[in-house]
Amino acid sequence: MRILGLDYGAHTVGVAVSDETGKIATRLEIIRRKTESHERKTLARIEALCETYGIEAIVLGLPLNMDGSESERAAKTRAFMERLIRRTGLPVYLQDERLTSVEAEEIMKETGIKPGDYKQYVDMIAAEVILQDYLNAREAAWKR
Repeated sequence: MRILGLDYGAHTVGVAVSDETGKIATRLEIIRRKTESHERKTLARIEALCETYGIEAIVLGLPLNMDGSESERAAKTRAFMERLIRRTGLPVYLQDERLTSVEAEEIMKETGIKPGDYKQYVDMIAAEVILQDYLNAREAAWKR
């Protein structure tokens, strides 16, 4: 079962995909748009990726505040989730994405990406972290 991981932002959506076993997340791409309201091409690209990779579910990062409460960005993410469900017909699962950008920055440091280039990669790597966190939690739940 292949799963798509998304890090939804105002102007970008980071994308990652799981392997066929549903155990390993791999960064894929960043979908960019000029304004937050221009989502048609973004949704079309996600739909195309779902078809290309045989995606059966989507994991969407939910940006919570550090105290666990939801912000305006979380509300926008939930609205995007509804549009994703309507467009793809796939189940969409929310995954807490607190500190994923920090983890993505650590990954970029470890892999030798220059700090000036972080903006080019951070959303895609954050999507990979979000998806891997989901896959790890799912695996741990199965082992119980």
